[in-house]
Amino acid sequence: MDDRALNLRLHAACSIAAEAGALARHLFLNRPQGDYALKGPQDYLTEADGAVEALVRERLATVFPDDGMIGEETGGSSAAATWIVDPIDGTANFARGVPHFCVSIGLLVDGRPELGAIAAPMQNELYAARRSRGATLNGRPIRAAATGALSEAVVELGWSPRRPAADYLTMTERVLASGASVRRAGSGTLGLAYVAAGRSDGYAELNIRAWDVLAGLVLVAEAGGLANDFFAAPDWLSGAPVLVAAPGIGAALSEIVGIPLSAARS
Repeated sequence: MDDRALNLRLHAACSIAAEAGALARHLFLNRPQGDYALKGPQDYLTEADGAVEALVRERLATVFPDDGMIGEETGGSSAAATWIVDPIDGTANFARGVPHFCVSIGLLVDGRPELGAIAAPMQNELYAARRSRGATLNGRPIRAAATGALSEAVVELGWSPRRPAADYLTMTERVLASGASVRRAGSGTLGLAYVAAGRSDGYAELNIRAWDVLAGLVLVAEAGGLANDFFAAPDWLSGAPVLVAAPGIGAALSEIVGIPLSAARS
């Protein structure tokens, strides 16, 4: 895919993410209390998930009819260029009235993450990145933090019901023992975006879905952060580990959480 085609897709992703974010914000502010269901243990679903994904799917299909799309709620099919979409990442927060969620739109081309856009509507923030073209927040360049020691670091650890609770507790204990501060905010996508923006120094999760990380992985790489090669996992669509970090703590954090970092694929 040539430069012009990728630029067109980045601009479209940003525009669609912003529109979808505005819809998510409206639905959040006007939702009835307790209006949610559970797809599984601690796996929340709201009507907004379906409505936002339908909007994104319609917009992408109109502009790029030959591209594939895989959404968290309705699945889909892949192509040489495939959009991977999370209509609301942080659904548990959304459902319980916590204004920490986002819309994530990322593009894989021939299996390689190329670009992404993340809209955090309650904060009026739009993150965007394209491979080898940098990362921005509301149009301004962002960089990962210069933190050089875990004893100075803030690390977010995501939890997944697809791994034993003991694994999460062990990882948390080891990170705390390193001297780092630990947080868990309930949105893996924003967890990665915050590392890219220098708001956090690392994010690790032992099993996370592709729609939660694709856009964020492009952001982190373009902001100078480090990451594991998530898409090298044999069944990444069903979930794989993720680790992103500020460059000064990446090696140490990788050793502690047991997720190898890798050089960016060319």
